[in-house]
Amino acid sequence: MVGIVSYGGYIPTLRMERSVIAKAWGRGALKGERSVANNDEDSVTMAVEAAINCLKEKDRQEVDGLLFASTTPVYREKMNAALIGTAVDLNREIATVDYANSLRSGATALSAAIDTVAADSAQQILVTAADTRSGYPKSDQEQLFGDGAGALLIGKNDLVATYEGRFSISNEMMDVWRNSEDKYVKQWEARFVTGQGYTAHIKEVVNGLLNKYKLSTKDIAKVIIPAPDPRSHFSLSKLLGFDGETQMQDPLLSKVGHCGTAQPFLMLAAALETAMPGQLILMATYGDGADAMLFKTTDQVKKQVNLRTVKTLLDEKLIFTSYARFLSYKEIIEAQPGEPFRLLPSATVSWRERSSSLRCHASRCKKCGLITYPIQRICYNCSSKDEFEEIRISDLEGKVFTFTKDNIAGRSDDPVVIQTVVEMAGGVRFYGLMTDFDASQIDIDMPVRLTFRRFYEGAGFQNYFWKLKPILNGGDN
Repeated sequence: MVGIVSYGGYIPTLRMERSVIAKAWGRGALKGERSVANNDEDSVTMAVEAAINCLKEKDRQEVDGLLFASTTPVYREKMNAALIGTAVDLNREIATVDYANSLRSGATALSAAIDTVAADSAQQILVTAADTRSGYPKSDQEQLFGDGAGALLIGKNDLVATYEGRFSISNEMMDVWRNSEDKYVKQWEARFVTGQGYTAHIKEVVNGLLNKYKLSTKDIAKVIIPAPDPRSHFSLSKLLGFDGETQMQDPLLSKVGHCGTAQPFLMLAAALETAMPGQLILMATYGDGADAMLFKTTDQVKKQVNLRTVKTLLDEKLIFTSYARFLSYKEIIEAQPGEPFRLLPSATVSWRERSSSLRCHASRCKKCGLITYPIQRICYNCSSKDEFEEIRISDLEGKVFTFTKDNIAGRSDDPVVIQTVVEMAGGVRFYGLMTDFDASQIDIDMPVRLTFRRFYEGAGFQNYFWKLKPILNGGDN
């Protein structure tokens, strides 16, 4: 039997009330708030966060592949999945694949992972999805879109939910699209897109799945259907005959927004967190056709351990109030160039130091046990040379040992830089930059964790490293 071994999501800490966007344009505001990726986040860093969350207490040596789905990948001709797999610290002997060009690419990657494991071509496959789409300024999409990521580990043992089957349809229509040179998502007339596209195809694929497996709407405990807007979601639930209160999973539109390929994974994670054993979960996705997949929860669903639940991620937030900074973070307007800390990176150095900078490996002396980061060939304590083993420290949490606050060293749209030394479990110290912080709240002994982030772009490529992130709301679950 094949199914979901574990799951995890990621929602950026920054949130913006939709009224802030509406006020900037003198137009009406949609209800709620949306998630906003920080200026050091992108689809790769968010996928890494979701994957780490998914792999809590799992043996990463057993993962045979990583699939990444996104309509906003960082690289067009370079495998993003390989970068994510390295940052997550998976084996080099794995298969990596990128899926793109459709909001259904997450479901497509999930189907491929299930088929591969079912065929015994892999033991476990990690499927990740992340998006940071941009809606045209002043449009409803600008308010409705959100940023986020999700991850699912597919395997055959210790399943939280078994895979029961799927039904798919394909359809060619110009409803929602983006050309290679476009920054903003384009959409045809709303009634046409919703009526002839989204609603018609989701109805067809859901009914097709129910008929295929001889099920009624009452047999389904949780229904996961991402929607472009709250009204469409409500109307579709009535059209399909599902109870909006007890069966339809919250689409997260009022709290996060529509996160593209990641939306069904986030909704599925939230559903599994509250599911009881033996329940059927239906997940449908739309984009140039539609997919519907059926899962059944097991007793293991109550034993799942996550670093952070979706509820925790929703609560762990900082309110973002500047529309101008929002535009800058979305790279719609350019931050003033020439920040003091921006240096030209080297592809050679990045490759040579990838174990420390990407995998977040420290060195542990085999003679005295001292742990140092980054990796050091000579032990500070006993002076032994090349007598060390690499260990991953990205899972560790710690407390601020000391810090400095510079109010002018950062980007023009985010000038405050917090340089921090953190003491972690095992006595290892990490020196790095702080992110997702309220500068007034930084203090000695503040609990923090590591997070994979983008530093800057230089020489035509992105430079990634690990930063420190405050643990909000009393800690992670």
